[in-house]
Amino acid sequence: VKMLGNQGVEVSRSSVYRFLKANDLSSRVISDAPTIERRKFEAEYANDIWYGDVMHGPSITKDGKSQKVYMVSLMDDASRLIVHSCFCFNEKAESIEYVLQQALLKRGIPKRLIVDNGAAYVAKTLQQACVRIGVHLIYCRPYEPQGKAKLERWHRTVRDQFIKEINPNIDNLYDLNARLWAWIEEYYHKSPHKGLDGKSPLSRYRKDIELINPVKMSMSDFEKIFYQRISRRINKDGSFSLDGKLYEVPYELSGKTVFIGLTPSTRAPQVIEDEAGNDLGAIIDLDAKSNLHRKRQRPIPVEPTKTQESFADQILAKRIERLSEEKT
Repeated sequence: VKMLGNQGVEVSRSSVYRFLKANDLSSRVISDAPTIERRKFEAEYANDIWYGDVMHGPSITKDGKSQKVYMVSLMDDASRLIVHSCFCFNEKAESIEYVLQQALLKRGIPKRLIVDNGAAYVAKTLQQACVRIGVHLIYCRPYEPQGKAKLERWHRTVRDQFIKEINPNIDNLYDLNARLWAWIEEYYHKSPHKGLDGKSPLSRYRKDIELINPVKMSMSDFEKIFYQRISRRINKDGSFSLDGKLYEVPYELSGKTVFIGLTPSTRAPQVIEDEAGNDLGAIIDLDAKSNLHRKRQRPIPVEPTKTQESFADQILAKRIERLSEEKT
């Protein structure tokens, strides 16, 4: 449309769209799609590869209104085990990262995580978390859903065997997820799987249990990995602003640019770090009234060096010396 406009031809977008649609020119074409070589593969061991994806789920009632939910899932390639799955009210990065946190705590650390190119998966928080944990994050090629065929098959199973069976009157997310987790652990994980030569996902996963690399850090350190980090320049009074609220940090950071770690869901500031990730001190809510009575840090005055002869004595001596020279 812009190109035609530059040539002095006025045409509406709807007219162009109808023309393209009528001539089957409106969809993107990948010239080499029919020639792409595809072969079935499977990871050798559990936790070698995980897949992540989102499925549009049913609607439930929230605050008196019907709201759609999304099922975020992570699957182990070798065993088809669902390392974690959860219905969420959105498919944003915070939901993806929450499911990943639960999966890591339950099933250990995978070598590779394969996801699509959706906005939630390309978020910096997810990329940084994978780097810190040691997970190789891999993105599927656009327009090639075959790269996650096993997860697509899992979604079909959920629709046919779980969603069709649940009570349509469920009105909260907790009840829906409680039923999902029970169905996964008691039915799906223990049922024979065609892709595993009749073995169940759980029995196949347990075969490699000695190879699983568990999370080996405190919960506080683990939670820090998933903090959202933003940069802030600290004010001259040792404070900074976030979402309209003021916070205080060590006064020595005044005038410096630092990184604030926030909890993903509430955006509450938890840690303050330098560019290398080193902790720089505590963050507290700014209390202006308490600061009225707070003892200020002041530089220690340096005592001047005292000499036996004062400045006035030096001037007098210099004057006497000059007068003596004038007489001679």
